[in-house]
This record gives sequence, C-alpha cells and structure tokens, in this order.
Amino acid sequence: MLENNKWLKKIPNLLTICNSLCGFAAILYTLHVYDDNKMGTAALAVSAWIIMFAMVFDALDGFAARIFNAASMKGLQMDSLADMVTFGVAPAVIVAVMAHRMKEGDNLFTPKDYILIWGVSGVYLGCAALRLANYNVKAMSPPKNYDGNYFCGLPSPGGAAAICSAIIFFHSYGVIKHITYGLPLYAATLGLLMISNIQYIHVGRWLFSVRRNKKRLFILCALLAWTATAPLYAIILIVNFYIFSGPVMAVLRSIGLISSRSVSAAATSTE
Repeated sequence: MLENNKWLKKIPNLLTICNSLCGFAAILYTLHVYDDNKMGTAALAVSAWIIMFAMVFDALDGFAARIFNAASMKGLQMDSLADMVTFGVAPAVIVAVMAHRMKEGDNLFTPKDYILIWGVSGVYLGCAALRLANYNVKAMSPPKNYDGNYFCGLPSPGGAAAICSAIIFFHSYGVIKHITYGLPLYAATLGLLMISNIQYIHVGRWLFSVRRNKKRLFILCALLAWTATAPLYAIILIVNFYIFSGPVMAVLRSIGLISSRSVSAAATSTE
C-alpha cells in the first residue's frame, strides 16, 4: 500500500522544502538588484515568477499528504514556516527593493520615504506572520462550526500572488516605475486582509469540486482558455478578482443580499 511506504511519506515534506527554497531563491535574486546597476528590473519579475512557481509546491504538498496518508503536526509546522519565507518575507523584500531601485537614479527618496516604504512592507510581513501563527493554533483544534470550503481572511499565497502578478504585469509593459508607491500601500492592504474576518473561497476545494459541478467546470475551462490567449491580463485580473471578491461578498452579506456563513480562521490545507 502506498500510504504504508515510509519513503513516500517523506514526499510532502520534500515538496514543502522546495517551496521554501523557491522563497529563498527569490530573496537572493532580488537582493542583487539593490545596489547593482547592471541588474535591470527584469530581475524583480524573475523573482516574482519564482514565488508564483512556489505555489505549485505549496499546493502539491497538501495533496501528497492526503494521497500518502502522511499528514502530521510536523508537516503542518513546516508548511507554515515555508509559507512565511515564500509568501511573507520574499514578497515584502521584493516590494522594498523595487521601491529603492526605481528611485535610485532620480535621488528622490528621502529618509521619510524609506520609513514609509519599509513600514508598509513590514505591515504585510507582520500580518503574514500573524495569520500563519493563528492558522497553526486553530488547525490544532478546529472549532465545530468550521466550514472547510472557505478561509477566514485572505490566504497568504493569495497576497503574494497579488503582489507578484502586479510586478510581472507592469514590468512586461515597461511601466513598473508607476507602481513605486502604489504597490507598497497595496501590500499593506493585503496584509490587513490576511488578518481580517472576511471570507474567501477555498480555491483548492473549489477546483476539486469541478468534476461534480458543470457550471464550475465551464467557468474553469473559460478561465484556462482566457489565460492561454492573454496570460498577463488573465493572471492579474483573476488574482485581483479573488482579492476583491472577499470584501465585496462581505458587503453583500452585511446588507442581506446573500446568506452569511460561519467560518473559522482554521483551515485543513495550506494557507
């Protein structure tokens, strides 16, 4: 039996380590940009792509743990630590270094500017840490009213995807300088959404339900077709649609247009 093979049970943790190595690589690559004039802004986009690729490992480790019956508290802790590196530290570093690199030639940054940029980047980082710590505590003892189809607050990979997709999109069109101030503020907003009580659809479980739901299957096929024809526009719009779907749905619930749900901050898969 696959689930009884001790070597196969190591696969989920190996995938988690690959996730953290992607975050480490993104940080190292980004730091080359800080004082190296030869390194263009393309390095920032490469780092963003590395983080986006890490989400594959982040999704596969939980899937592998279920397949091989290898779920454990050790795996839970490792997953959150890896997510902290890849989806917490790495995006915050990219945002701070990007702001420094964009203004370096113009000498427009003052000490106050750096305090602002580093401060809002720190908000994102701190909120990611708080969310993941809260996730670990809640996951150890899930409450009775937990609805596994929803997250309470924005998942940390979602916040990282929003930052990285913006960097990739604006770099591709040569206008990344235009988000020098906007992206750090957006990052801080994403951080606050992470620790909020706003409900977000559990994308992984939504995807697994596609085969049983023709409407969702049609939506998925349409999104894949759109991504294949216009990947940059599709990625940034899909990611940000997900980001804003939470607050919009919260408003609709508050005015009674849709039914409310009871959702806990705990989750049974990666955040």
